[in-house]
Amino acid sequence: MLHHLRRANAIALRARGFGHHPFGAILVAPDHETVLLEQGNVNTVNHAESVLVRVASTNFSPEYLWNCTLYTTAEPCVMCAGTQYWGNIGRLVYGIAETSLLALTGSDAQNPTLSLPCRQVFAAGQKPIRVWGPFDALEDEIVAVHRDFWRSP
Repeated sequence: MLHHLRRANAIALRARGFGHHPFGAILVAPDHETVLLEQGNVNTVNHAESVLVRVASTNFSPEYLWNCTLYTTAEPCVMCAGTQYWGNIGRLVYGIAETSLLALTGSDAQNPTLSLPCRQVFAAGQKPIRVWGPFDALEDEIVAVHRDFWRSP
């Protein structure tokens, strides 16, 4: 899991290099090794996770996706958790919690975080999506990509 989270973080760094918010996501096949897709953040309504899930749902069957894992640098927001739910990806691994992200972004208007954990979003549904995260061992690496990016007023 740590290996895949580090790859997602490399995607976040690449997104930042393009001037986008520093978030990254990858989709891993049921074999837990093969990376099927990777995606950096695009903008405030096209987060890395939601774009990746939309692409995945046009290329793979719901049955196949159920056995795949979405890896992402930060806990998915409500929009991304909902997209994962509807996209039928049955597993999620994330690096840092939404609360850690809020500490990084503060009141930056570009990322007005929603305080609603993804586990709570999934619990409101009918699918038993499995979730792992946050990973304290990677917090410093993930936070480093965000440092000096967010400019709170």
